[in-house]
Amino acid sequence: MAKEIINDLTVGSVSKKLFRFALPFMLSTLLQTAYGLADMAIVGKCVGKEGLSAVSIANQIIWVTTALSIGFTNAGQVIVSQLVGSGKRSELQKTIGTVTSVVLGIAVFITVLGLALCGPVLRLMKTPDEAMQGAKAYLTVVFLGSIFTFGYNLVSSLFRGMGDSRHPLIFVAISSSVNLVLDLIAVAVLGWGVVGAAAATVTGQAVALVISISYLYKNREGLGFDFKPSSLRADRRCLGQLVRLGLPFSLQFAAISISMLFVNRFVNTYGVTASATFGTGTRIEQIPWIMINGIMMASATMIGQNMGAGNRERMKKTVNIAAAVCAVSAVVFMALFHLLPGEIYSLFTDDAEVIEMAPMFMTALVVSLPATCMMCPYQAFIEGIGNARLTMIIALLDGFVSRIAISLILAELLHMGLMGWFLGYGLAAYVNTILSVIYYYSGIWKKRSALV
Repeated sequence: MAKEIINDLTVGSVSKKLFRFALPFMLSTLLQTAYGLADMAIVGKCVGKEGLSAVSIANQIIWVTTALSIGFTNAGQVIVSQLVGSGKRSELQKTIGTVTSVVLGIAVFITVLGLALCGPVLRLMKTPDEAMQGAKAYLTVVFLGSIFTFGYNLVSSLFRGMGDSRHPLIFVAISSSVNLVLDLIAVAVLGWGVVGAAAATVTGQAVALVISISYLYKNREGLGFDFKPSSLRADRRCLGQLVRLGLPFSLQFAAISISMLFVNRFVNTYGVTASATFGTGTRIEQIPWIMINGIMMASATMIGQNMGAGNRERMKKTVNIAAAVCAVSAVVFMALFHLLPGEIYSLFTDDAEVIEMAPMFMTALVVSLPATCMMCPYQAFIEGIGNARLTMIIALLDGFVSRIAISLILAELLHMGLMGWFLGYGLAAYVNTILSVIYYYSGIWKKRSALV
């Protein structure tokens, strides 16, 4: 059974292993991106720019609240990958039990906090009046389903850590299919608006979570976890290791998400058209991630396993191959977004004002793409070796310093207005990328030892 779940990425051709492992991640990202884009298209066509604004603002808030969960699931992935790489598979039971108990606790906390504060936060975000009711309803439904969202992220991270990218693809396909079918029924047929979109998302994740847990239970011997209630208790040593790694990761995601909320807040003051343009653009921004996110996730796990095995040369080869793929992706999508901004936006909305504003956001997106794409292989490296502290520092600079500072300088001091906010949102990625590249090529990381 173990061979079905655990995949050793410390031997064999680096390029073949990386692409074979990354392909299911790419397909998973493709499905998730396609669903996200289809969701925006359905809402945009059936509800209008008010719906686009409501969904985009709500999703920005959701990203902040899920940062804590994603930070700890990513930490669990790193620890699991290094345990596998170092051959210490007997310790998987304690690690999986500890991560699971922590993430479930976070899910309950976020549900209560999110339901209590969604209204005040939306007002703080300067949400346009036309989008306020829809955004609040969307958040309410999603927060009620936090347990499914966090559980789904947890299971996927465990699979990634063990080198299994095939089964997460299957579960994503199930989730996306359920999402899309229910989206069409709830929004387009029943006319439930953004509430229907939120319900479809939560239901899809719930179905995928149940199926994935059933699979893990049937293959519990290969997983190294017996699913007994007593095994869900947090082990003190594992908990300490998880917190030291997970808290910086969580702060990383939270910092970036909060800075995006900051930018979004000022964009919202320009009206519902600007809000809809920004929200749709941030979804379009995910298209290049179909390839680079797959490479990033695969690289992080591959680097983690080889860190555990002490194979530095294999780690460096992984980074170099990933960087080449990301560079090609940047060039291709820069050309596409520069040449077809209005055509791409028209896939999601018929609103003439939003389409007219599209080139403004797409220009900012083209300028930021080199940094956004090239950041991925070096961020994967830092994550894979388990340097959570550096990840946190870079993210804090990216979020609270560069993104906010650049946006304010361009929009307010240089009087660029809305274009300044769009540009500042994207240009911040250069700070993250430059610092990550300097760290990698400096060789400082060679002094680090594996977490396990």
